[in-house]
Formats: sequence, structure tokens, C-alpha cells
Amino acid sequence: MGSLKAYAGVARAPFLLLPPTLVASGAAAAAWDGSFSWSRTLLALVGMVALHMAVNILNEWGDLRTGIDLATERTPFSGGSGTLPAGGLSPRAALVFGLACAGVGLAIGVWFLTIVGWILLPIVLAGAVCVLAYTQVLARLGIGEVAAGLGLGAGPVVGTALVQNGTWSSAAVAASIPAFLMTFNLLLLNEFPDEAADREGGRRNLVILLGRKAAARVYALATLGVPVSIIAAVLTGVLPGPCLAAVLPSLLLVKPLSWAVGDMDSPVPIPALGANVAWNLATNTVIALALIAAILLRA
Repeated sequence: MGSLKAYAGVARAPFLLLPPTLVASGAAAAAWDGSFSWSRTLLALVGMVALHMAVNILNEWGDLRTGIDLATERTPFSGGSGTLPAGGLSPRAALVFGLACAGVGLAIGVWFLTIVGWILLPIVLAGAVCVLAYTQVLARLGIGEVAAGLGLGAGPVVGTALVQNGTWSSAAVAASIPAFLMTFNLLLLNEFPDEAADREGGRRNLVILLGRKAAARVYALATLGVPVSIIAAVLTGVLPGPCLAAVLPSLLLVKPLSWAVGDMDSPVPIPALGANVAWNLATNTVIALALIAAILLRA
């Protein structure tokens, strides 16, 4: 059956902090635009955590089948959890667990469809494709990073805002742009340590398609796009002034950017991988807190 630790391992439990920050950003953006529901926000959070677990679990299951997880040199941030290669959980149990988590997320999405309406359908369909097809299809077509940016970045922010009352939130759309870029980069930087194993396992990500130098440049450009998009949204009045504080977490990227514009043929330093994760979580969180502060100041 496997232990609780094994199930948490394939779900990549330490990385499940991302969905709460995305849901918080989307809900706060919707509240800034005049609509908020605690119950719908909490249900959206449950659905997003379940879907994030699903994509992590199915990715571990798929990477065992292709041999990728047997060849990776694991870091705390890349290379899989090692749970399945170590025999902590059977592949069948992992597959059932992953599909069950996907089912929970899908059920919540369908419930929201019945409440909110068809405006939510593109978000639900895109989420389903990103979860179920990421490992076996999207990561082999050269669009895995884009899928991650949509499925665990922009989509949850916009979707959380949409489920509040079924209307678009311009603030949520603005907040979804840095969310997309950060999750895109979260996956992209983590692909560098796994380059050789991914190549042998049939993946076609940007590191393999473009080469390390060009992919590192893409990482640097996407990184710069985050503060630029936040500043632009504030200057155009889509996001309130306090959201400028969300630019500050980009200071965490000294190590990853130094690597990306320097000797990118060398291994990515572990502190750089950690800073990349912290930047993602911190920026989404600061956007949410800044929106809440702006709402309180406006009251």
C-alpha cells in the first residue's frame, strides 16, 4: 500500500505551496475588482492543490516508465522524489493516486461550471489537458514550459477570480502574467540538471531544443518580464500602487541570473534553484497582500 511518506513523496508535498499563492492572488484580484466569496475561494484552493498533486504524481509515474527517474541526478528541486525507483510505492498505486487526485480537481471544476457557467469552460479544459497530458504529450512537443505556465500559473489566478461571480477581473488578468512567467521559469531552470536524462527519455524541452545557452537567455528574459509586467499594470491603473512591492522579490534572483548570463554550461547552483522557487512564491504572495492592503486603504 505504501506509507504516508511515500504518497507525500510522489505528490511532491514540499512544492504544494504554489497553489495557495496562486489562489490568493486570484481571489485578492477579484476582491479588488469587487467580488469575493470565502467558500468559493477555499473550494478553488482544494481543487488546485488536488490538480497540482495529480500532475506531480502522474509525472513521477511517467518518468519511471520512460526511465528518466532512473537516470536523473536528483537535487532538492529537480529530478523527481525518488520514491518510485526506491520502491516506496508501486507504480500502479501511484497511477491510481494520481488519477484520484485529478478526479477530485475535475469534479470541483465541473461543479463550478454548473454554478458559474460556460465562461469557465476554457479554463477547465485547459487545466485538464495540462494535468493529464503534460508528461506523455506536452513535455515531448516542446511546449511543456508553456503548459506549466498556463496550468500552474496564469490559469489558477484567472480561474480563481472567475469562480467568484462568473465575470472577468482585469486585475486578475494582470496578476496572471507574472504568475505565468514565474511558473514557466520554475520548470525551465529545473530542467537544466535533468538535461541528459530528459534527452534519453524522449523529452523535448527548451533546454534540449534550444541548447543550454539560448535556454538560459530565455530564462533571463522571462525573469525580467515579471517586474516589467507588474510595473506596467500599476502604471496603467489595472493594479493598485501597493502592488509595486511585488517587484522586490525579484532581488532574490541574483544567483540564478548570475548563472544564466555567465557560465551556463556549468551545473545550476542549488542555491539558485532554491532562490527561483522562493521568488515565485514570494511574488504571488506579495501581489495578494498588496491587493488586500489596497482594498483596506480604499475602504
